[in-house]
Amino acid sequence: MSSAIINGKEIGQEIRGAVATRVEALKSKGVTPGLAVILVGDNPASKTYVANKQKSCEQIGMFSELIKLPEDISEQALLEQISELNTRSDIHGILVQLPLPKHIDEDQVIQAISPEKDVDGFSPISVGKMMLGQDTYLPCTPYGVMKLLEHSGIEIAGKHAVIVGRSHIVGKPMGQLLLQKDATVTYTHSKTPNLPSFTKQADILIAAVGRPNFITKEHIKEGAVVIDVGINRNEQNKLVGDVNFTEVSELASHITPVPGGVGPMTITMLLENTVQAAEKELERQAK
Repeated sequence: MSSAIINGKEIGQEIRGAVATRVEALKSKGVTPGLAVILVGDNPASKTYVANKQKSCEQIGMFSELIKLPEDISEQALLEQISELNTRSDIHGILVQLPLPKHIDEDQVIQAISPEKDVDGFSPISVGKMMLGQDTYLPCTPYGVMKLLEHSGIEIAGKHAVIVGRSHIVGKPMGQLLLQKDATVTYTHSKTPNLPSFTKQADILIAAVGRPNFITKEHIKEGAVVIDVGINRNEQNKLVGDVNFTEVSELASHITPVPGGVGPMTITMLLENTVQAAEKELERQAK
């Protein structure tokens, strides 16, 4: 069998169309959704991500502001910058591009962002609300994966979802979101012995381990849905995922490609969260 390809580019465009309509509605009420992106230092990958985020904002009529700060900026100066953005009425979402230089405590920085503007969904308040199933901004990559599954008509309730990876940004929240949709969830990671014995049970397998072509056909049961969150460069400097696409696509019922799978969805959900933040701010003002 050959897999159905889950096209994140197409699904992302469809969602962005709906988000753009909401941007127009907000603008007609005098509000332009605004996203501030803070970039510390000159990490080439971070610069690329930030440029893509800005371009995407502009394409749907949002306002975006890039704040570039030197690599050696003090933690205090960065926190003061965030504090100022927290008070600005034209900024609805604040995003600090990770990773940060070693001398800066990422946790402190994330906690400094006002929960109302935490469009990355990383703050302890956002994470706590997500765990409790309360209304909050969901982390963009897991949120994007949920939208991919939903738009592809993939049943989640009652299915066994296995996650490979336990990062705060993808693995952990991914499991929670699947659990809320009534999946049975198993977490696995680099210290899990005999990994295939777990992954072969998966109806839905999420690979978020950050190792190129790590998941092979030995890890998959026939008919599984495979979502590849990995973005890696192989020896030829080619973009590849965590899943060996050629092998696994022979067994999976559905699979996401890299690039063009989960990647476009991450930025799409960032736009969604920022527009939602602007809508909520408008509601607060109306009260």
